[in-house]
Amino acid sequence: MNVHDSERLAGVLEADGMEPTDDVEQADVVLLNTCCIRENADNKLYGHLGHLKAVKDRRPTMQIAVGGCLAQKDQQLIQERAPQVDAVFGTHNVGRAVELLRQAADGGRPVMEILDQAPPGLNGSGDESEFPSALPVRRGLAHTAWVTIQIGCDNSCAFCIVPSVRGKEISRPFDQVVAEVEGLAAAGTVEVTLLGQNVNSYGRDLTRRRPLFADLLRAVAAVEGIRRVRYTSPHPKDLRPDTIAAMAETPTVCEHLHLPLQSGSDRVLAAMHRGYTARRYLEKLAAARAAVPDLAVTTDIIVGFPGETDDDFERTLEVVAEAEYDSAYTFLFSPRPGTEAGELPAERLVAPDVAAERFERLRVVVERSALAKHRARLGRTEEVLVEGPSKRDPSVAAGRSRQNKLVHFPVDHVPPAGTFADVVVTGAAPHHLTGDLVAITARPRHKTRIPLAVL
Repeated sequence: MNVHDSERLAGVLEADGMEPTDDVEQADVVLLNTCCIRENADNKLYGHLGHLKAVKDRRPTMQIAVGGCLAQKDQQLIQERAPQVDAVFGTHNVGRAVELLRQAADGGRPVMEILDQAPPGLNGSGDESEFPSALPVRRGLAHTAWVTIQIGCDNSCAFCIVPSVRGKEISRPFDQVVAEVEGLAAAGTVEVTLLGQNVNSYGRDLTRRRPLFADLLRAVAAVEGIRRVRYTSPHPKDLRPDTIAAMAETPTVCEHLHLPLQSGSDRVLAAMHRGYTARRYLEKLAAARAAVPDLAVTTDIIVGFPGETDDDFERTLEVVAEAEYDSAYTFLFSPRPGTEAGELPAERLVAPDVAAERFERLRVVVERSALAKHRARLGRTEEVLVEGPSKRDPSVAAGRSRQNKLVHFPVDHVPPAGTFADVVVTGAAPHHLTGDLVAITARPRHKTRIPLAVL
């Protein structure tokens, strides 16, 4: 979601006549788009701002802006700790970045504008020009695109700060989402990922009719020219049979489900306010796998939630082993001010060395199942959508399978991003596959690759 916000910010700056640069020493404007899910993001922001102060001391005309979730959370604190920042804005006024920078330049002093909620018109009853998706976008790749269908979140997970910095759930009108995808397809995009904090609840603020997200999946998948549809992230408590059926019955929807577990302990899940038990989670996962052949499943897991006992963690290991994930994003608990878990007394916190040991044990279990899943694909031919050369070896092409698995394969010349290729799998590792090119099956429909440079 923050990547897509950065694409919008880059698009807004470029629409004002600016050009991207990857050289901070030459930049007229440096914009930091921030996240506040974990504490290390705070530390990184102020580290970057310290470096930028030295640059600005040498070049006083350079402007610095800070936006996004951390700006929404810290507000005045950023200007107190980093007076070199010219403009601070939050999550509800991304489109105002240029105007705020202009105000700071004209007034000769920093400007801060933080809105407590999304402006009127974002609930489908007003002008979509106020919805962030209506802003110009400078996409990193022309063949694939993020499409926001919803902003905000109505859940109350004890560890999560998102509702306080992103606000309540607001769904983008159905027809406008489809229209954006149609425009993307006409420009040569072949893969879209639908974005929302809880995509399964999409449309609840628009209509009482159910199931709206399943309808949206089918409608987007039916757009001519779109060959792959993905979505992220669903909430397990809201994953309904209709969504699973839409995945199973719609060939364009990819065989990949990201289903955050967070913990395998019912006691911890209750403390997190997740709204499901481990058994209910596994039942929904089994239903999805039964309906969608060759489904890849990924997840999120938090280690060291306050009060997590050895027994709680053992339950997590058991569920992870039973779920047999293709991969997992694993995190050490990071207390966030303003959240229920962040306000718990220090004695409830899991000792850092205990949490680190648990984290390592979890990694072993996840990588064991990931490697087994990948080895099962040896000898199979995968449809790979090329992203470009491998970061480690420019003579090797890298791309994604329909299951969102990273695939590397050697070539004489790396095909352009957006090329579809058939690749036979010859090697498996926990985090990627390797293979040999069988054939190029489709060339990109767009004319150029669009670079993106956002610090």
